Amino acid sequence: MKSLAVAFTGPSNSGKTTLILKVANILKQNNHLAIIKNDPSDKAIFDVEGKDSWKFSQTGAEVVITSPTRTTLFSQQTKSLDDIIAMLGEFDFLLVEGLKTLPLPRIAIFRNKLDENYFDCSDAIAVDNTVCLEDYNIPNTIAMLDLNNPEQIVAWILKNAKKVK
Repeated sequence: MKSLAVAFTGPSNSGKTTLILKVANILKQNNHLAIIKNDPSDKAIFDVEGKDSWKFSQTGAEVVITSPTRTTLFSQQTKSLDDIIAMLGEFDFLLVEGLKTLPLPRIAIFRNKLDENYFDCSDAIAVDNTVCLEDYNIPNTIAMLDLNNPEQIVAWILKNAKKVK
């Protein structure tokens, strides 16, 4: 397994999840994938209220749900990237949404306008035609990608992803 990782970042509703899905659908043809999504506001709902797994997770315990086709971990503890990677097992590509402090090659996604605060943590920027790039002083160390060209983004990932194990 290649064990390569890349991260995606950007403001809410910029298209991160949509882009990751497009990239994943291309990469999955010849690779085993893993995806991590950060929930910075702690709003994600992982189970239906009233179901057994929800009741178990409400106790604060580490809960593992097994079935013939999957294993789900409901953890009440913060895990480091290394901890999560170890739990994931073997993969070719790990796609991380968010977590902009992680030392991974990072694509920032924007629509309508750029947020220059992302420049310091970005290796590439993916935008669509709603962004006027001439309005910004983008460092020449940042690659520019077409948000609507997932094949171009996959090519950048193949060249720039970081080995993580």
